[in-house]
Amino acid sequence: MRTTDFTPLYRTIVGFDRLANMIDNAAKLEPSGGYPPYNIEQLSEHEYRIELAVAGFGEDDLDLQVQENVLTVSGKRIPAEDAEDRNYLHRGIAERSFERRFHLADHVQVRDASLANGLLSIRLEREIPEAKKPRRIVVNGKTDAKLISANKADAA
Repeated sequence: MRTTDFTPLYRTIVGFDRLANMIDNAAKLEPSGGYPPYNIEQLSEHEYRIELAVAGFGEDDLDLQVQENVLTVSGKRIPAEDAEDRNYLHRGIAERSFERRFHLADHVQVRDASLANGLLSIRLEREIPEAKKPRRIVVNGKTDAKLISANKADAA
């Protein structure tokens, strides 16, 4: 696989090193090799859900962490005590350890996670701070009663 060296960019850009790191990490192969499979669903304008197929894993086997806008989901299954005594004719259920990383956009927060029927569901929500939301600017300092009431209604 061809890799790109972003080192020259670091000398000419300021404050975009996180973006360059994200591009560099996205270019690398996924270490988990596509396991476990997952879905990403948009529930509403500001709400999302990630579902991972984690058959065979219990709540104690899974670990979710968020650090610097990266959601890391990892699973480590502890083999059963009688696993060596079992004689499988076919073993198709993958019970290997895994780690999946999801890069979250700014202001996206993990709200909760649940495990049911072998699916791990993680609910995400984008909360844009009030300072980042668009606001109306009054031209020449003239105030209009309709404009002020519209801004108050928008804020509610």
